[in-house]
Amino acid sequence: MRKVLIGVITYFVFLMIYFLHANFFNWFTIAGISPNLFIILVIFLGLFSSNYFTLIMSVIIGLTIDFEIGKHAIGTTAIMLVIIGVFAGYLDKNFSKDSKITILIMVILGTIIYEVGLYILNIFVFKFESEMGIFIRKLIIEVIYNAILTIILYTPIRKIGNIMEREFKERNILTRYF
Repeated sequence: MRKVLIGVITYFVFLMIYFLHANFFNWFTIAGISPNLFIILVIFLGLFSSNYFTLIMSVIIGLTIDFEIGKHAIGTTAIMLVIIGVFAGYLDKNFSKDSKITILIMVILGTIIYEVGLYILNIFVFKFESEMGIFIRKLIIEVIYNAILTIILYTPIRKIGNIMEREFKERNILTRYF
């Protein structure tokens, strides 16, 4: 029951991030490019929750983005967010989450994987010609933007992540003696 409540709260956090992305970050763009907080959210879920929960939330978040924004083909964002979530779950098992630098590198790699994968998927789906110069510029700015936001949001991410990790990854066994 508590995991379902965490899922509902996570979806409301996604909606708040979506609202910030649609309204607030449009004012603070760098060369017309805004940060992608959805990548940070999915990496956070991959690091601090179970793989199954991350998979479900990534699909729900990705499909909601695809239906609302409609910039990409339906499902491409969901596919890439699932890949990022699985990637973060893999990194959780092999690296420590206690270092700000480690989290920062994970977000940078996640942003690169997400944007390159989405770009390739869209080339195949929409059959447009690749414009590498524009894409590289967008990728660099978005990586820098996400890295700055990760540095700023590290402390709340870590505190909330510890709470989620206790719920998802620790074995809470209640023994009963009769």
